[in-house]
Amino acid sequence: MSTNTIRILIAGALIVHGVGHVLGFWMPARSWLMPNAGESSIRTISSIFWVLAAGGFILSFLGFLGFVVPADWWRTLAVVFSIVSLLGLALFWGTWPAFNTIGAFAMNIAILVTQLWFHWPPADMFGK
Repeated sequence: MSTNTIRILIAGALIVHGVGHVLGFWMPARSWLMPNAGESSIRTISSIFWVLAAGGFILSFLGFLGFVVPADWWRTLAVVFSIVSLLGLALFWGTWPAFNTIGAFAMNIAILVTQLWFHWPPADMFGK
């Protein structure tokens, strides 16, 4: 696979994952950890997670492309907001359809594994 194709796939994955979190802002929320909390409280807390994750992945995407955010920040942003997303998914398990939850969970794990374990893509591939 060419370097340009890999670049497009990584950028696409980051932006799609970020935009996907925006959808959670409009979803009704429920949490197994706070079963007696009111709907407005749960929605506020879940919205904080989804807005943070969405913004973080969008910033990571911009950093990966070298816009607005320093290019060498994209990996750190992706890791931090993968953790935020995983915490949100765990706290609000069952809020989203199973397909969305599994996809988001898998994407977060893929980001953590590629960045923390494999250190992929290598910095020399894109100069960042």
